[in-house]
Amino acid sequence: MALTYDDIGRIAHLARLELNPEQSERMLTRLNDFFGIVETMCAVDTQGVEPLPHPYAAIQDVALRLRDDVASEPDAREANQRSAPAVEDGLYLVPRVVE
Repeated sequence: MALTYDDIGRIAHLARLELNPEQSERMLTRLNDFFGIVETMCAVDTQGVEPLPHPYAAIQDVALRLRDDVASEPDAREANQRSAPAVEDGLYLVPRVVE
């Protein structure tokens, strides 16, 4: 997938960036290089390759130190919502910003 100057212009517009022609050229080159790397990685056959739990696991045995997934702090939802201007059914109400 190669980007064009029109794509760079559209991306810059969406990001609210003003790019001069030199910056657009550099951005086009960098993004196309990035997509080239992604295409190369996608082309690698990973069939039968088991995911690693940690990058070091490829070169040495790694014992992950995992802790139990338990709540360590008390539920303070009620106390936190007392200072909110509007709450309904445990949810914060905010003004609509998207139409």
